Amino acid sequence: MPSYPVHTIESAPAQSKPVLQQLQQAFGLIPNIAATMAASPVLINGFIGLFECVHASSLTEQQIQTVLLTNAITNASEWPVAFHTALALKEGVRLADVDAIRHGGLPGDVRLAALSALARTLIEKRGRLAESDQRRFLEAGFSSEQILEVIAVVAASTITNYTGSVTQPALEATFEEFAWHSPAA
Repeated sequence: MPSYPVHTIESAPAQSKPVLQQLQQAFGLIPNIAATMAASPVLINGFIGLFECVHASSLTEQQIQTVLLTNAITNASEWPVAFHTALALKEGVRLADVDAIRHGGLPGDVRLAALSALARTLIEKRGRLAESDQRRFLEAGFSSEQILEVIAVVAASTITNYTGSVTQPALEATFEEFAWHSPAA
């Protein structure tokens, strides 16, 4: 199995350095998963571009973090589960809702539950939503355009989830309290 370097701004390929600098400013650190992505300027630049669009969508940060955490659980990707647990809590998602997602359930909050269910269904059905899946989401007060935004969040998080599963970066001390291990692992 190949070993993937955890790049620093200094060691990263030139085309990856601006993204690492941007992440350093945003988080006060370069997340290890991004540091491994930096080996491929194509991957890390695609990742950051899509995430910038996602965070400029009509979804709130609580809603985005709910989808990102759901995706990480559904894809059984351990590093992103810890990271998005921390961010979801920071953004005000209730601990009970975060715990429900981490245990494969749905949040108690109706709108967050609709987002979580839609994201999980998109992944499990590979994008083939039934009319009833879409109707449940719309009945929770979302729009059809927001279904498309959730698809963008799922696409963005797939980059992180798959990278985490392939490169298996170490979890930073900051996120250790939120460590999660896939029941299938």
